Amino acid sequence: MVLLYVLSFFLSFLIVYFLIPPLAKWAFRLDFVDKPRHDSERKIHREPIPLTASYAIFIGFFATYLLVAREFTLETLAIFIGGVLLLTIGTIDDWYKTKGKEFPALPKMIVQVSAAIPVFFSGIAFTGFYNPFSGAYVLLPIWLQFILTILWIFGVTTVINFSDGMDGLAGGLSAISAVTLFIVALTKGQDNSAMMAIILIGVTVAYLRYNKPPAKIFMGDAGATFLGFILAVIALDGAYKQATILSLFIPILALGVPIFDNIFVVIKRMIQGKPIYQADASQAHYRLLRAGLNNKQVVMFLCLIGTCFGLSSIILLLMQV
Repeated sequence: MVLLYVLSFFLSFLIVYFLIPPLAKWAFRLDFVDKPRHDSERKIHREPIPLTASYAIFIGFFATYLLVAREFTLETLAIFIGGVLLLTIGTIDDWYKTKGKEFPALPKMIVQVSAAIPVFFSGIAFTGFYNPFSGAYVLLPIWLQFILTILWIFGVTTVINFSDGMDGLAGGLSAISAVTLFIVALTKGQDNSAMMAIILIGVTVAYLRYNKPPAKIFMGDAGATFLGFILAVIALDGAYKQATILSLFIPILALGVPIFDNIFVVIKRMIQGKPIYQADASQAHYRLLRAGLNNKQVVMFLCLIGTCFGLSSIILLLMQV
């Protein structure tokens, strides 16, 4: 099994690594690039950057998973449908950005929620937890399972997307979270979750080869929402299975930086009376830039914090073993 994990990592890495250059050239031909804007604090790059890494990430993940799994189950179909929905609406959103426009938030939100629904009905869901006092499994009502599953997938999809505002940041945080969830899945003997996690590590590391500061390519909303979606599914399929009350916090800590940062941002926007989905420069990485750190320092600092959160979640896991 170890050999299969190693093979999956390198295969997903190589697919993404070799797909990104031709996709970048294709982006320039189509003018599908993120253009710098000197009037925007959120646009910190100084030259047009291709927005096509999302397709390499999508292909790398599913091609490797299907080759390794050698079967196309209902769960696989649901994840694929969700991924296609996010890739499609993300591409539309990214295309609007190339024209200096903003795509409306409501259609994006509807599609992102819709992407989570097939996953729930395929059987990948948060169904309940073990009562630490009685040892009995508390099975939640179906309607509550549905709500919590959809909220989790939508929430993680959104926070990873919101963290994608700086070269190497969203990819780095996603890779750290995937490593953490891989270790959790291995410890709990959940082979499928571990396989998805190691493949996700492969695609994110390959992407970071081109996205580290200064970035040569972006994954845009299409790629960031896809990474968030897969991370959420891995947690549901792994860490949240057979969970105790204490271990419910393991996936939350594994994704600690984007989750806690965006909770702060949402609360701040609500207090200021701003729409939650209105893009601004209130995330931690922008605040650290204003504090005087440069791009590399900000990414290294937040990834270090993400690593600490990941280690905390592993410690929490080991306390339950």
